[in-house]
Amino acid sequence: MADRAREGGDKTLVAGQSLAIRTLVAAGVWLTVALAAGGFLLSVFFRETLERNFDARLGVLLESLIGAATVDEEGIISLYRSMMDPRFDRPYSGWYWQISQEGATPFRSRSLWDQDLAIGDGGGHGAPRVFEMPGPDGQTLRVMERDIRLPGSEGIYHFAIAGDVSELRDQIAAFNRTLAWWLALLGAILLLTMAIQVRFGLRPLRRIRESLGAIRSGRARRLEGSMPKEIEPLARELNALLDQNEAVVERARKHAGNLAHALKTPLSVLSNEARASDGPLARLVLEQTAIMARHVDHHLSRARAAARAGVIGVRTPVPPAVDDLVRAMKRLYADRGLRYSVVISDDDLAFRGERQDLDDMLGNLLDNASKWAASTVRVTAVGDGDWIAVTIEDDGPGISEAVQDQVFKRGERLDESVPGSGLGLEIVKDLAEICGGSVDLGRSGLGGVKVVLRLPRATVS
Repeated sequence: MADRAREGGDKTLVAGQSLAIRTLVAAGVWLTVALAAGGFLLSVFFRETLERNFDARLGVLLESLIGAATVDEEGIISLYRSMMDPRFDRPYSGWYWQISQEGATPFRSRSLWDQDLAIGDGGGHGAPRVFEMPGPDGQTLRVMERDIRLPGSEGIYHFAIAGDVSELRDQIAAFNRTLAWWLALLGAILLLTMAIQVRFGLRPLRRIRESLGAIRSGRARRLEGSMPKEIEPLARELNALLDQNEAVVERARKHAGNLAHALKTPLSVLSNEARASDGPLARLVLEQTAIMARHVDHHLSRARAAARAGVIGVRTPVPPAVDDLVRAMKRLYADRGLRYSVVISDDDLAFRGERQDLDDMLGNLLDNASKWAASTVRVTAVGDGDWIAVTIEDDGPGISEAVQDQVFKRGERLDESVPGSGLGLEIVKDLAEICGGSVDLGRSGLGGVKVVLRLPRATVS
C-alpha cells in the first residue's frame, strides 16, 4: 500500500529534459553562432587583406610599367627596360600588361600572346580603376588600369596590369578550410570544457539524490555534508521535511501506545475480576475479554504498522530477525523436536521497514508452521530485485486450494483442536499490504504448506 502510494505520487512527476543536456544544447547553439560569426568575419578580413595586398602589387607593377614607357619621335611607344618579371614573357602565365591608345594597336606583354585585354578608359583624371574581367585561357583577371599622358605625346595612353585571381582564391579557400577545421576543433574543446563544468556544477544535485536514496534505503537519517550556497536551502528544507515526518510518526506511535494502555487496563480489570469469580458469567466474561484483547492487539498492530510505513529511511536486516525468531520457536516447541532449516541468500538482505513489523509477520508464520509441522520447518530468504521473498514451509498435512483463501479471513480456524485465535495469518496479510508487500499460500515440496512473503527491499548502495 505504501509503495502503491509512492508509485501513484511518482505519476505526478514527469521526467523532463536533462538540465545538463539543456545547458549543453543552449551553450552549443550559442557557441556555434559565435564561432560561425567569428569565422565569417575572419574570412572577410583575410580576403580583404589579400585583395589589398594583391592590388598593392598591381599598383607597384603599374607604376613600374608607366615609368618604363617611352614614346619616340614617330609616336611609337616602347619600354626602355623590361618589367623584370619572367611571368610577363611566358604565354598565358596569368600576369599581363597592356598599353593602348584609341585607334591604335595595343602594345602588350608577350604573355598575352595574340590576345588583347578588352579594357576601356582608365576612369579619367589619372585615377586608377580596379575591376575583374575574363582573360585568356579561361582565366579570371583582376585588372588595375590608369590613363596617362606621356611626355612628348599629345595623346592619352591606357596602362593596364592584370593578374590571375585563381592564386588569390586558392589562398582564400585554403584559409577558409583551415579556419573551419580549427574553429570546429575549438568548438569541440569548448563544448567538452562546458560539459565538464556542467557535470562539476551539477555534482551537488547528484549528491543530494544519492543521499536521499541512502535515506530511503535506511543507510542514513539526514542530508549531511557541505553544500553550495545555492543548494544549501534545498538541503535544509529536505531535512526539515524529514524531521517533520519523523515527528508525525512519533506522535502516532505515542497515540497508539496511549490508546492501547487506555483499552487494556479496563480489560485487565475485567479479566482479573472474572478469574476471581466462578460460574458461567465469569467464564463468559473471561472468554470475551480475551477475544477483545486479541482484537485490540490486532488493530493496534495495524495502526502502528500504518504509522511506521510512512517513515523514510527505516531499514531492518533480515538474517538477525530470522535467527532470533527461529531460536524462539525452538525453545517454544522444544518438546516436539522440530528441525528448522534456514537458508538466506545474502547476509546484507534487508527489509525496508521496522523490526517489529518484520518480527510480527515472520513470527506468526513461523508459529503457524511449527504448530502444523510433523518434523521439519524450512525458511528461505532471497533477494529479488527491489523485493525480498521469504518462504516458510512445513511438512504438515497442508491445506487444499479450495480453502486457502479462507485462512486469511478474520478469526478463521480450519482446525479448532489446534490452539490459536485465528488472527495470525490475517495479521500477516494486513501488515504485508501496509508495508507494500504481499503473502501467498501454496503447496510445499515437503508435503505441507508453503507461505511466500514478499516485502520491499532496502538497498545496500
